[in-house]
Amino acid sequence: MKFAGILAAFAAVLCAISCASNPPRTGGAADESSREGFKNLMDSVVKIDVWTTSQKDGGNRIDRSIGSGVIMTEDGMILTNSHVVNEYAVKLVVTLANLERVPAKFVGWDHWTDLAVIKLDTDDLRRRNIKFSHAKFGDSDTLAPGDEVYAVGTPHGFARTVTRGIVSNTTRYFEGTILNSGYETGVFNTWIQTDAAINPGNSGGPLALPNGDVVGINTRAYTNSNNLGFAVPVNAAKSAMEELLKRGRVRRAYIGITPAPLQDMEKFFDLDMNKGALIRNVDAGSPAKIAGVLPGDILLKINGREIDGRFPEQLPAIMSYIASLPIGSDVKLEIMRDGRILEKTAKSEELESRVGREYALEKWGAGMREITKPFARQEKITADSRLMVIGIRSGFPFELAGIEPGDIIISVNRKKVSDSKDLQAAYDEFVKNKKDTLFGVLRNFSISYHIVKPQEK
Repeated sequence: MKFAGILAAFAAVLCAISCASNPPRTGGAADESSREGFKNLMDSVVKIDVWTTSQKDGGNRIDRSIGSGVIMTEDGMILTNSHVVNEYAVKLVVTLANLERVPAKFVGWDHWTDLAVIKLDTDDLRRRNIKFSHAKFGDSDTLAPGDEVYAVGTPHGFARTVTRGIVSNTTRYFEGTILNSGYETGVFNTWIQTDAAINPGNSGGPLALPNGDVVGINTRAYTNSNNLGFAVPVNAAKSAMEELLKRGRVRRAYIGITPAPLQDMEKFFDLDMNKGALIRNVDAGSPAKIAGVLPGDILLKINGREIDGRFPEQLPAIMSYIASLPIGSDVKLEIMRDGRILEKTAKSEELESRVGREYALEKWGAGMREITKPFARQEKITADSRLMVIGIRSGFPFELAGIEPGDIIISVNRKKVSDSKDLQAAYDEFVKNKKDTLFGVLRNFSISYHIVKPQEK
């Protein structure tokens, strides 16, 4: 599995680790305790074989990949990366430290932090009398550059591999990072940078202290360079995991602003140092836009809380605070514009990705994607329908009817189609009755109609 970012000269890759064994032994009771803790960590690290479904040119295909994870609870909950496991997973097999292979099920994922949770099939474990260990959460807030850390996982398929290094930086920031799938990530957290070797094939493995405490989840590496690896801080991972266990996803508030650092601009704006953040962008149609916030405004306070965005590394904390606010609540923004202090109120919405869920309706030869609000705003899509054709299979009904990728389905047999549930109902009826079906589609802001015919046997 590969991980990609849109940063110049940066291409994220799947994480992994290579080489080695337990931490060196120097003797003493404290060292014995650390060795025991590290052994427990090693017993908690797993290899994950993943079978994932995806649509390709209007049909379904299954891809297989390998990643890593770490068991973090006594009931078999495994923390890993969302680019290893996500909602498209159709089969999961976990290899434990004792080499036993156990089925697992998908629990939830959060691409914003690139994290996912899966669960061991504990019924299968009991039937086969298989035991397992779980790791211990550390505290990533206590890390400092120079701290010794170990990365554990399955680089290039080599399970239970360890590398040793140090913490190089505790607040590394990447702006505008995108996964290979197109999903956004890294908006709400900084990263732990380490020189412990991280290689393709071991995303989701733990970054740990010599005593075995997990302080990060290994996620990415800098391409074409040695000793530049990155992990999600475990405090952020623990918070996301708690939400994933509750509802399978992390709900966050959204108002539609993108902050930028104010460093070296305080004098121009006549601001005290460490006060405020520049608003670089306001999303079209967003709550902030509706409230009258403009690009170039200085954000001073949110709900009375002072904002400090002088440096890039401070921006994720601003976004994280906005995300933590109640969805649907009034968010009071104090801004400065042309030297004047203004107050604006935006009603928060639930954060959505620009990328919608994708699936194939094979009898039609159609690949579909759900249109999210951010995508609709960006592409100026005003239709009520939230379904776009993204793939067409040659020789199948959609292609023969003249429907094309990029078309938006707005009606079937003159009945409005708003979401995947509506379209699935129309598809099921088509498959059952095998009758000609009239589709209304929006293409280039113009509506056209197409008759989709059942394939002849």
